[in-house]
Parts: sequence; structure tokens; C-alpha cells
Amino acid sequence: MGKILCSTGALIGRPNGRNYHLLSECIGMLQCDGYELMFYDTWYPEADDLIQYLKKIKLPIYAWHCEKTIGQDIALGTEDALKRAREQFRINCELASALHVPKMVMHVWDGQASDQNFDRHLAALEWLYGIAKGYGINLLAENVVCSKMDPITRLHQIADAYPDASFTWDTKMAAFHGQMESVDRLMNQRLWKEKRILHLHVNDYAGGYKDWNHLKTLHIGQGRIDLAAFFSFLRAAGYTADFTLEGTSFDRNGTIHFDEINKDVLWIRQHWL
Repeated sequence: MGKILCSTGALIGRPNGRNYHLLSECIGMLQCDGYELMFYDTWYPEADDLIQYLKKIKLPIYAWHCEKTIGQDIALGTEDALKRAREQFRINCELASALHVPKMVMHVWDGQASDQNFDRHLAALEWLYGIAKGYGINLLAENVVCSKMDPITRLHQIADAYPDASFTWDTKMAAFHGQMESVDRLMNQRLWKEKRILHLHVNDYAGGYKDWNHLKTLHIGQGRIDLAAFFSFLRAAGYTADFTLEGTSFDRNGTIHFDEINKDVLWIRQHWL
């Protein structure tokens, strides 16, 4: 079985000032095996301090979530935007490498542009993979929600263009597009059959098909996804990699509710072991 991780994005966000120093409070409070570090765009000026702090508290980080505006810059496609995207992606890889993090989750497309300019994202992956490989990092494109096509179609296009590509599967993102409805359909998906899904984001979804008003990241059991059936599918598919829990665990005042994540950890252990 892979590790059960908690996304730091589930613990720190705008209500608590994206204050990464709060992560020291999480050690000993959470029953997960480690963390996926969500890197925010406001952290670039203090990136060196962030790394030193994470080393000091010895936070076990096994996955790095690349900063999300990079995909938006790629969609813009201007010379300045692409230059900024390259530099910021390189910084993400450098920081992850400094902490010996082996894999990076990325929203290759994101934001208002979403996948409207997918050809630009597909082309950019050549240098994205190249930079990541140079730092010894496995870049895993995520099945991010789409406004033009759908995530499985987009991941298949990446797989066709880059035969060595592997991916992250997010349950909420898939459910948004109706791509968690049938376990049998998942079993026939080539990405699962070829074992190219090497990381999982586990969260729930309460909306309907492409319901943009219900994209909040929920804890297990707060939505309508049949995650028990999905975990049975994972066992049948031979999945052995890591899980990241992403259910938002801070309130409007920024207070972190550790019990919510711990319930998710317990659920996974009960349904997986």
C-alpha cells in the first residue's frame, strides 16, 4: 500500500494567511503518513525561507503540488507569459528537489482559460518534462476540470504525445465530469490498464455534471461519490501508489480542524488494508 498523505492546501489557505509556519502544529496532530506540499504563488519571494523552515521542522513531504498559475501563463502563450512559466516551474522543481521530493502534481491547464488552448499545453509539456527530469522529479499531470473537452480525453492526448507520461487522478475532478460514475468504465480506461496513474487525490463531490457551483473540496462522505466502490476498483486494478487527502479542513477564521482529516485517514485505512 502507498502512503496516505495530507495536502498542506487542506490546512492552510487565505483565511489563515497561507501561513506555512502553522504546519509545525500539524506534526503529531494528524495520523497521515506524510504530506503533499501545495505551493502558493504568494510564496515565491520567501521560497528560501520556506525550504529552511520545512527542513527545520522535518515535515515529511512525499509529493509537491506545483503552483497553479503556471498553467494559466502557458494558456496565454505570449513571450513574457511563457518566460515566466518556465522560470516559475524551474523554481518549483528546484524547491522540490531541495527537499528530495520525488514527484510533482501539476495543473497543466487551469483557471479561466482552462483547456481552451490545449495545443499550447501539449507543446509546453516537452520543456516541462525536460526541466522536471533534470531535477530528478516525476511530473504527473492531473485530470483537472475542463471547460472545452474532458479530463480523460486530455490525459489520453498527453499519453499519445508523450509515451512515458504518468498522471494524477483526482476523484472530485473526475466526478465533476461524470467520470467516476462507472467502475467498469474505469477498468477499461487505458491509463488504469497501463498503470499510468501514479498518484491519487481523494476527496468528495456533491454536485452534478459540470456543476461549477459545487467545486468545493469535500471530505469523504460529504458528497455523492461512491468511494467504497472506487477503492474496490483500485485493488482490482493493482494500484499501489500514494493517496493525498484534500478535504478543506480550516474554517472561515482559519482554524484547522485536525479531526476531519483524521477521519478521512481512518476511512482509507479501513477500506484499503
